[in-house]
Amino acid sequence: MLFDSIILDVDGTIWNTTEIVAQAWNKAIEENFPKVPRVSAQILQGQFGKPMNVIADNLFIGLSDSQKQSLSKICFDLEHIYIESNTKNITYPGVCETIAQLSKKVPVFIVSNCQSGYIELVCRKNNIASYITDFECYGNNGLFKDKNIQLVVDRNNLKKPVYVGDTQGDYDSCASISIPFIHAAYGFGKDIKGQYQSIEKFSDLLNFFN
Repeated sequence: MLFDSIILDVDGTIWNTTEIVAQAWNKAIEENFPKVPRVSAQILQGQFGKPMNVIADNLFIGLSDSQKQSLSKICFDLEHIYIESNTKNITYPGVCETIAQLSKKVPVFIVSNCQSGYIELVCRKNNIASYITDFECYGNNGLFKDKNIQLVVDRNNLKKPVYVGDTQGDYDSCASISIPFIHAAYGFGKDIKGQYQSIEKFSDLLNFFN
């Protein structure tokens, strides 16, 4: 077996929440800082995967740092409410079944640049919590993705992990700590430079594990 573990990204890899999140964030913007430009699913696809503070800097134009932090919290809180109540299937095909199968072969982890509580929400909405060995995110500790991947690797004593994500930033994070990267080509990022392999659908991951 090439790898002893698999670490997953969330947005653009497990599911696509951008339409729902755009609705939540626009409501937060309208009610709190109406001069800030509205967002769209397409705009968010270009931002997701970046650290939360970078997204705020890119999208919440004209606000002070403290206002950006305030609006970010309102956006994330409302986002969780919208996703929690969503009944539309926004998870990519085969994800939950494949994670269940992978967990029988190797430990499965999640690392994301998301806010605190988001990975727990992902797991709850998809009923995959029992398959996830450990997870970490930017919102928990303020560390960027490469540091959090390394944190998960170290505390779980992983020897041959592989990371699955969809953006150039995901690849760059992996490259900086010498972790092989599999590109989820169905996700948000295209034309990734340097990936170990690319998959067209999530279930293709089973090909890497005996």
